[in-house]
Amino acid sequence: MTDSPLRLLLGFDAQAQRDKSQPPAFLHRRDRKFALVCEEQGVAPDATRWLAHLNRLSGPDATPPTTDQTLTFWRRVNTGFAAVGIVAGVLTMVGLLFYDGGQRINITVFLAFGLLQLLLALFTSMQSIVGWQPWRWLIRRFQSGEASKGTINRLHPLLMARAAHLGGLCFSVSGLVTLLVMVVVQDLAFGWSTTLETAAANYHQLVQIIASPWAWLWPAAAPDLALIEATRFFRAGTEGASPDPALWGQWWPFVTMLWATWVLLPRLLLLLLTSALVRNRARRLISSHPAMHALLYRMETPALDTGNEHNDADDLPDTRIRDNLLPLPDSDTLLCWAGAGEPELPEALRSEKKLILRAGGRASLTEDEQALNQIADHLKTGGNTVILLTRCWEPPTGELQDFLDSARGIWPSGTRVALVPLAADINREPAGHQIQPWLRFAERVGNEFVRVSLPPLQWPVPHTASGEPS
Repeated sequence: MTDSPLRLLLGFDAQAQRDKSQPPAFLHRRDRKFALVCEEQGVAPDATRWLAHLNRLSGPDATPPTTDQTLTFWRRVNTGFAAVGIVAGVLTMVGLLFYDGGQRINITVFLAFGLLQLLLALFTSMQSIVGWQPWRWLIRRFQSGEASKGTINRLHPLLMARAAHLGGLCFSVSGLVTLLVMVVVQDLAFGWSTTLETAAANYHQLVQIIASPWAWLWPAAAPDLALIEATRFFRAGTEGASPDPALWGQWWPFVTMLWATWVLLPRLLLLLLTSALVRNRARRLISSHPAMHALLYRMETPALDTGNEHNDADDLPDTRIRDNLLPLPDSDTLLCWAGAGEPELPEALRSEKKLILRAGGRASLTEDEQALNQIADHLKTGGNTVILLTRCWEPPTGELQDFLDSARGIWPSGTRVALVPLAADINREPAGHQIQPWLRFAERVGNEFVRVSLPPLQWPVPHTASGEPS
């Protein structure tokens, strides 16, 4: 089974089942970062690239076991139907062509058997389209565990129909090959007979209708009225038998084309149609998968830290105060995150800064990486603190945490980050409820690397008449 849409559906469904055990915050940061990488590369973040990205992160042999188990099961089903079809085709054709030198091979039996095969092929396709599963008991018996669960169940009717058509196609091919071999190695005698009162002219009209698809291509495969009149036989005696036995073998082109056109060709076309329906249905199941909607939301929405993971319904509210804020340290390195400090930096933060960079927000991932490397080179010349400006009214994002995680590995050992949330009015301190998410964010990243500081106020401090601050 090599259908990429089917494999993609199985892989996506298996990954969605595994993601149920992961925290939502982790999934949001992971998928949002993937979307940003795709945006930087100028490609659409679809399910195929998403699974390939996760497989690269997971390392080799990352294909879900349930995916391999399901594909192997259906591969075995297809192989079993094909093997049974080959054997049955040979045995059936040998039975239809059995000739002991007495009674001739009845063409009417071939017509009835071809009609039966055509009806079975159409019935198989119809039951798959309407979703009826007459083989459900067989699937439940031989398929167990995780491979029998999930979205793949909705494809079972089409998959079983495809396996049946594959078996029918193998049946038809092996039967046709057996027919041609028997024509070569034996002197087959064909004729026609029926219990009904049927005139040769009426039988000729029926044969002409059946042979109409190929009569223009192979006229010898469309028997004329003379051959039909000469090869009719009866249940007893030889009345009406042809004086020339050589005519009895002239039916084989018609029998060959009858089998190829009305038995083999419908199976081939219906197999191709069912395979196309499997691929189309797999694509629609991926696009409508509940996990796909959640994935698209995570990729399109920035990951925000609201602190809800710390405060469940059974917990008390987070009432910590700003008791772990540190004074703003001296540093000549300033990094503005996602537009913080726009349109103009506060003078107290801008003065005496040798390196002022911007990252996040509208900056690309390449620009973020360049900023990390510039700061790393600058820190090697002296200093171990970086001031990071943010907007206090915007909650921490997963992109910022990923940025700081990368910085921890690139910047020199012992580097510290002073995270400074700026208020909308740079002359005022941020409100207490706006500082709390940043304190929790610093704890999650690691207080040994990131600490929160308040920005310096911009207005002059009033003095009393004695010169002491009031």
